[in-house]
Amino acid sequence: MIPAVMPTYARIDIMFDHGEGPYLFATNGERYLDFAAGIAVCSLGHSHPALVKALTDQAQKLWHVSNLYRIPGQERAAELLVANTFADTVFFSNSGAEAIECGIKMIRRYHSDQGHPEKFRVITVEGGFHGRTLATIAAGRQEKHLAGFAPMVDGFDQVPFGNLNELRNAISPETAGILVEPIQGEGGIRAADLDYLRQLRATADEFGLLLMFDEVQTGVGRTGKLFAHEHAGVTPDVMAAAKGLGGGFPIGACLATEKAATAMSAGSHGSTFGGNPLAVAVAEAVLTTILADGFLDRIKPISDHLWDGLLTLQKRHPTVIHDVRGAGLMLGIKVSDVPGMVATLRDHHMLTVPAGDSVVRLLPPLIIDKSHADEALAAIDTAATDLEKKAA
Repeated sequence: MIPAVMPTYARIDIMFDHGEGPYLFATNGERYLDFAAGIAVCSLGHSHPALVKALTDQAQKLWHVSNLYRIPGQERAAELLVANTFADTVFFSNSGAEAIECGIKMIRRYHSDQGHPEKFRVITVEGGFHGRTLATIAAGRQEKHLAGFAPMVDGFDQVPFGNLNELRNAISPETAGILVEPIQGEGGIRAADLDYLRQLRATADEFGLLLMFDEVQTGVGRTGKLFAHEHAGVTPDVMAAAKGLGGGFPIGACLATEKAATAMSAGSHGSTFGGNPLAVAVAEAVLTTILADGFLDRIKPISDHLWDGLLTLQKRHPTVIHDVRGAGLMLGIKVSDVPGMVATLRDHHMLTVPAGDSVVRLLPPLIIDKSHADEALAAIDTAATDLEKKAA
């Protein structure tokens, strides 16, 4: 008999009761170091006082009024994003996939408004993941996500990740835009070369295309910058954000330049719940905290400490840990046995996230300190030793 909760997840048999900082507490009282953070979502950890206050204060005043009216908190959150990014305007949604959908629609609408409705195709890259809607699984083009959902939505052409020549060769009279993650998350913490990102910008300009970055997982401080593309010194025309933006409360955002969004007039897009007072109250608190003096500056030293520790562990356990990759607090270790490593770390009360390319993702809350990094490194060391013994 099918369970009441649709079985679309292979759920682990643990239930969490509450959280504090970088820790989660199971219903049996056991404490876990959370280096999954809801898959890069709980950017400020669990039960952060600023987020709790923002949500409870707003909950006592107003939950929902719909986007038929002005929403003061939405305007404040949008102004924070506009003031601190390339963007001139923001559309709020409920999720990363919705933010991606908004961006794809914007790319098509832009060219249609320019008198070129034939330009509707978007170039993506292998290993990318952009969501679970029919359009976004077509953009990602991974067979495991497409299986059973044919026919695939048309409008996407895929090229190898990091190969600029192949991307340029794929541009046709129907090409409208380029969609790329600066660092592939689900694809295995594969970081795009910074010069590749710069060349994407130059190529988009050369061919009159819109450049869109998917920063759903990489954004909101995860790499030590507010958004990952800043490391390359380039700006997109359109960008999707979500995950860490709400610190655990569902919210997505599609950011755009005035040029890209010029055709998005009243009625061209919408959302019932997107940017509701509860969500934007929390997002405003997240952004205010992360943009405060010194917050982003502390990420690099912690990241460097973790990185150095992971490289040491790779040398100590070469048959288990094959590679260390990533940026900021979006790190990955390529291992010989992903399920085994994730499960063994969990046995040692540390939570991580699997990814493609045989990688275990380390996505801790941005508020961790050196002691939490050392705790994680000790757990990984112990787990690698356990796996070595099993393989012997």
